[in-house]
Amino acid sequence: MKILIVSDIHGSLDAAHRIVALAASYDMVFCLGDVLYHGPRNDLPRSYAPKSVIPLMNSLSDRILAVRGNCEAEVDQMVLSFPVMSTTAMAMVDGRRMVLSHGHIFNEDSLPPAADIFLYGHTHIPVAHRKDGVICFNPGSAGIPKGGFPASYGEYVDGVLNVRSLDDDEVLMSIGIRS
Repeated sequence: MKILIVSDIHGSLDAAHRIVALAASYDMVFCLGDVLYHGPRNDLPRSYAPKSVIPLMNSLSDRILAVRGNCEAEVDQMVLSFPVMSTTAMAMVDGRRMVLSHGHIFNEDSLPPAADIFLYGHTHIPVAHRKDGVICFNPGSAGIPKGGFPASYGEYVDGVLNVRSLDDDEVLMSIGIRS
C-alpha cells in the first residue's frame, strides 16, 4: 500500500494542486489537519485561496482519512466532503497501528495510546525518528513550512516513511518501520 501523508496546507492553492497531482500515484491520502485556514499566528501562505482549495481536496474524498487540526472549525466540515473533526484516527498498515493526530493535543511529549507509528503535523517541521518505541513522523507543512525546511509531504511506501520536498520530490528524511 502506498500512502500520501500531508499536513498544514493552510489554504495554499499551489500546495493543494500539487497534492492532488501526487495523490494519483497513491492508494490513500492521510491528512493531518489544518486544510483551509491559516490561523492567527501564521502569515498568509503563498497563493492563499481556501475557497479554491475546497474542490481540490474534495476530489480526494473517496481515498482520504483526515483528522482535525487546531485551525479546523465546524464551518470547514460544512464545505469539505470528508470527515475532518476527529482528534485522532487509526489505520492498520502492514500490521502496525498508525495513529493520526494533528499534534496540538497528542504530540511527542504526550504520545497517543496504542500507537506503533504516530503521524502528526502542527509544528510545520518534518520529523522521522523513534521515541519510547514509537515511530514519530511529521511530514512538515505543505503550505507554510518552517525551520528552514521547504514545503513538504510524507509518504509510506514498502515499509518506509519518507519526507519529500513538495517542489522537487527530493527525500529530506526517512525511517523504516520494520527495524
